Amino acid sequence: MELKELAVSALVRNKKAALLAGGVAVLGFAGIAYKYLRKTEKLVRVGVVSKLLIHPLKSGKAVSVTLAECQQKGLKLGDLQDRHWLVVTEDGHMVTGRQQPRLVLVSLTCEGGQVCLNGPNMEELRFPIKQSDNSVTDCRVFGVGIQGRDCGDESSRWLTRYLGEETTFRLVHHEPQMMARRAEESKTLPQVEEVAYADMGPVMLLSESSVKDLSSKLEQDVTAERFRPNIVISDCDSFDEDSWEEIQIGSVRLQRAMSCGRCIFTTVDPETGVITRKEPLETLKSYRQCEPSEKHIYKSSPLFGQLHNVKKTGILQVGDVVYKISR
Repeated sequence: MELKELAVSALVRNKKAALLAGGVAVLGFAGIAYKYLRKTEKLVRVGVVSKLLIHPLKSGKAVSVTLAECQQKGLKLGDLQDRHWLVVTEDGHMVTGRQQPRLVLVSLTCEGGQVCLNGPNMEELRFPIKQSDNSVTDCRVFGVGIQGRDCGDESSRWLTRYLGEETTFRLVHHEPQMMARRAEESKTLPQVEEVAYADMGPVMLLSESSVKDLSSKLEQDVTAERFRPNIVISDCDSFDEDSWEEIQIGSVRLQRAMSCGRCIFTTVDPETGVITRKEPLETLKSYRQCEPSEKHIYKSSPLFGQLHNVKKTGILQVGDVVYKISR
């Protein structure tokens, strides 16, 4: 072999050796880094998703689903998005089950590009989801401004007739391009994310055991639906969810924002639309008060369930294992 060929051969061998050594070094570093990361973040199984509930209409009937997208503003399935429709007065102020308990019996679903409104003793009303020619209304949700696309006169007449009031009610829809709302209380809780028409955080989580614990103290059992959660968890102890600061469900990651303070709306029966203004709120107040250091946040509201921000979006399914992230 000539000198030139020997030189070229040696150079190739040296390059291969260098690349191999470099690759081993990189792999070694990656292995150490992975081992380190595994040590700093541990997934601990804490429960299983037993229900997924979307409330398209604020204060309306829940839609139970087996699968949903978990987005920054909450759960979504097709055109159904959690708390993205709202009943308002003519001057734009929100109307909820606190003032109109029978709203809990109103079902809002979407099918073939149309909204379907249903309620007891009412004929179904259908109208297009997209109504770009309709006006955009400035609304108020707990004193905070937010916009909504008016859903038209037919839906207004339907709601006004259903609620049986002399007052005129209108239905508005929060569209993707509209500015989101940051809850007023977030001045003291900057970690609360922006929402559409939800009271506070985009995702509310509650365990079956917590509901069972409350029912054991009442004359009549209550269901999780009364408390309007998005994610219901089974296979855990009562109030375990209070201690989950960060959780993973499938590819979704949720970060606890705050506890859910409860109000008179919990006394509305989701099956009858009747408000008692007493239970289960009084019982909750007897044993679910906040710590004294948190009185400026929750005041006298009892705590039941946890509000979460969405750190990582993805798909949720009934049956998914819930992991607490421990570091």
